[in-house]
Amino acid sequence: MDFSAQAFASFARRDQRFWGEVYLRGLMLDGERKSVEPMAARLPDGDRQSLQQFLTDSTWDPVPVRAAMARRMAELIEPEAVVFDDTGFPKCGNESAGVARQYTGSLGKTANCQVAVTTHLATDAASYPANWRLFLPEKGWDPLSPLCPDPAAVRARRSRCKIPEEVRHRQKWRLALDSLDELTAWGVQVPLALADAGYGDAFEFRQGLTDRALSYVVGVKADMAAQPASAQRCTPAYRGRGAPPKPAYPDKPVSVAALAADQKGAARKTVAWRTGTKHHGGKTRTLRSRFIAIRIRPAGDAVAKYYRGQDLPECWLLAEWPTGADAPVQFWLSNLPADTPIKTLVRWAKLRWRIEHDYREMKVGLGLDHFEGRTWRGFHHHITCVAVAHAFLTWLRLGKETAAA
Repeated sequence: MDFSAQAFASFARRDQRFWGEVYLRGLMLDGERKSVEPMAARLPDGDRQSLQQFLTDSTWDPVPVRAAMARRMAELIEPEAVVFDDTGFPKCGNESAGVARQYTGSLGKTANCQVAVTTHLATDAASYPANWRLFLPEKGWDPLSPLCPDPAAVRARRSRCKIPEEVRHRQKWRLALDSLDELTAWGVQVPLALADAGYGDAFEFRQGLTDRALSYVVGVKADMAAQPASAQRCTPAYRGRGAPPKPAYPDKPVSVAALAADQKGAARKTVAWRTGTKHHGGKTRTLRSRFIAIRIRPAGDAVAKYYRGQDLPECWLLAEWPTGADAPVQFWLSNLPADTPIKTLVRWAKLRWRIEHDYREMKVGLGLDHFEGRTWRGFHHHITCVAVAHAFLTWLRLGKETAAA
């Protein structure tokens, strides 16, 4: 398989390349379970022990594999945005690397699971999960954290999972920026970043994107504090005692939900962003809703501290206000230029659907959450191979579409 040969070109040994190709075929073959034992049974050249060794004990580095695939897929799909998200992997026990009771959006609840931060290259027509970071919860997996109740027990737990000493807890938004920096080091650069409120609510994440010269459209929660764009700092009168007052905004910030709700009905515009999937009757429908786009100044303690003595910068607030709803239901911030059309803002805000498509394809078709091992290395080997399988299927699909055109 030429594709696997290119994907695994960094492997030092021939046997690693062989079992990598076998593992890829196992992931893409039909079968309800994509863990090692059932795949080995289905494959004509499958060997459970060899596949297990390739996955959990072999010393191959997944990073060069991801780098090669990221460059190849960036050339193929010509991504318009990099999208950050995370997904959960339910677990029954407590010994898998990073497992804990934690919230995951893929399950919509708190559960015993692992969580991985993912970085996708995306367009309207295709996307690719180019990079991964396994999230380590602070309390149960970082022995140097003040929240850790028993450092010795945590070190023993990490040793059983073979987690490298230098790997510690990092917030998900930091893992996302780390992943972005790695993509850039691989030579893959995309000018626009998208994320949901789990990332967009963190001012440090938004500022990190700005510092890296990226535009962004990121979700935020309804209660995020902001000033209207018209707000201006003013200097209170000096009363002759103490230090002279400094310029400040005269009114307290309010929530973005309140700012959006203050807009008159005429400000709401109906915008269509893509053709949806088929529904009953075999017909497709155009997805549309009503939106408001206004200029605001995000506030809050972290923003105020960073911009101390300066005007808070303006950005876009995009709010979705469906027909019949009493108030807006979703909110996004964007640092795109002030003359950006609302249709463009909506298009980028809604592009995150591609990531749900990736997760569904990898979990339903490629066994993303079927890994039964417990080690750090095994987890990253498995998800890297799943991403390569996803890349191959995307390459096949886009090739057929190009030929048909």
